[in-house]
Amino acid sequence: MIIFYEDKNFQGHYYECDIDCPDMHPHFSRCNSIKVESGCWVLYEKPNYMGYQYVLTRGEYPEYQCWMGYNDNIRSCQTFTYPRDGPYCIRIYERPNFEGQMREFSWDCDLLKDHFLSSDIHSCKVIEGYWTLYEHTKYRGRQFFMKPGEYQNYSDWGAKSATFGSFRRITDF
Repeated sequence: MIIFYEDKNFQGHYYECDIDCPDMHPHFSRCNSIKVESGCWVLYEKPNYMGYQYVLTRGEYPEYQCWMGYNDNIRSCQTFTYPRDGPYCIRIYERPNFEGQMREFSWDCDLLKDHFLSSDIHSCKVIEGYWTLYEHTKYRGRQFFMKPGEYQNYSDWGAKSATFGSFRRITDF
């Protein structure tokens, strides 16, 4: 379950949610704090799972900057689960359509340039587990939720650029 509050520090009008919701606008006009009581959630800035993405695990987020939010707009959300001790595997490629240099990871990477030829990821295969790609190093900046599947180009996961700084497994379920 996740609880959205219109004001900071869990104040004001709130909405409790325990299922995917493609349009949250009827429930609240803005979101400035959140409590995740169970599960993992992907929040989206726009309806129908579009726009900026934020991956949240169990915990309290007293203001939108705590989940690296760019503003107080949350318009859709999805929940997901994965076995806590499940395997993780992601393959990143330097060019679109799974071409060029490839590197396989089963661990978090806080500085992509230390482990890959460049900081550009043009395509990706998520073999196992759920991952978050970050725009900057040390898990900062825009987030991109990656579920198992094949992504032939960075635009397939919602990015506007192929440049990334870090990524990590989602392990708090």
